[in-house]
Amino acid sequence: MERRRPPRPNTVTTTVTTTVGTAVGGSASSGTDPVKVATLPPASSTEKPAAPRAKRGVPEGLWQKCDGCGATIYRKEAEEMQNVCPQCGFHWYVSAAQRIAQLLDAGTFEEWDGSLRPTDPLGFRDKKAYAERIVAEQKRTGMCDAVITGTGMIRARRVACGVTDSSFIMGSMGSVVGERLARLVERATAGKLPLIIISASGGGARMHEGILSLMQMAKVSAALARHSQAGGLFISVLTNPTMGGVAASFASLGDLCFAEPRALIGFAGPRTIKATIRVELPKGFQTSEFLLEHGFIDRIVARKDLKSEIARAIDYCGG
Repeated sequence: MERRRPPRPNTVTTTVTTTVGTAVGGSASSGTDPVKVATLPPASSTEKPAAPRAKRGVPEGLWQKCDGCGATIYRKEAEEMQNVCPQCGFHWYVSAAQRIAQLLDAGTFEEWDGSLRPTDPLGFRDKKAYAERIVAEQKRTGMCDAVITGTGMIRARRVACGVTDSSFIMGSMGSVVGERLARLVERATAGKLPLIIISASGGGARMHEGILSLMQMAKVSAALARHSQAGGLFISVLTNPTMGGVAASFASLGDLCFAEPRALIGFAGPRTIKATIRVELPKGFQTSEFLLEHGFIDRIVARKDLKSEIARAIDYCGG
C-alpha cells in the first residue's frame, strides 16, 4: 500500500487525474496516476483590503458664474478679457487699482493725497462703531477710503484721474472721498489737465458722517464748475453701479459721459422709486442702454475700448 505524504500546512493540494498509456505499438490500458499541484497559500483573513484612491477635486477659484447669462466661465479666460464674460459680454466688478492699471500707461500713475484718512466726527454707531468699521474696511481692501486719485498717462497724454471703488462701504462719499476728488479737480484746473473720473459707487453720501458727507456733493460740483469755466475737459465714466449722491452730483456733470454696457445708473433703487411715485416703471430704465436712448449719457464703451476712446476724445477736444 502506497504511503502518502501529508500536505504542508496552509497549502492547498489539488489532485489531477491523468491517463497513462503504453509504449507506441503496444496495447493500451487505462489507469490513473494522481499528480499533485501546489498553489499559493490563501490570503490571511486578517488582511484589510486596500483603501480606494482619493479623488482629486477641482481647485477652488478656477471657475466663476456669470451674473449676466448664468454660464460657468474659466476665470483665467475672463481675467485676460479684463473681467468681461466671453459668452455675453457682461462686465464684472474690478477694483480701483485694477481700473487704473487697465486705463493708464504702465508705470505712469502717481497717487495724490494718499495720506488723507477718514475720522469719526459724529461717534456714529450702527451694528458696530464707525471707527471700527473704517479700520476693518481698510484691512480688507487695502485702501484708505473709497477713492484713489492721482495723475498718469493715457496713450502718452497726461491726465488727472480718480476712481471710486464700491468694495469700500459701497463706494459711499464721505469727507475724505469728497476732499480727494475736490483736490483732484483743482489740480487738473491748475495744471490744465484733462480730468477723468470713473465712478463705481453703489452708495451716496455716507450716512456715518451725516451733514459733513452731504456737503461733499456741493463741494466737488463747485470745483467742477470752476474747471469748466477755465476751459478744462471732464470725462465721466459710469460703471456698475453708479447710484445715489455720486450719480446726483459729479458723475453726471461730465462734458462727455461714457458708460459700460448694462451698468446700473440712477439715484434711488427701482423699488424705492416705485413706492414713492406709485407708477409702473419701464423695464431696465436704470441701465446704461436705456439712458443712452434717452440722452442721459453720450456713449456706451466696452471696457477693452475705454482707453482708446478716452484718448480719442482728448485729442478731439484739444485737451
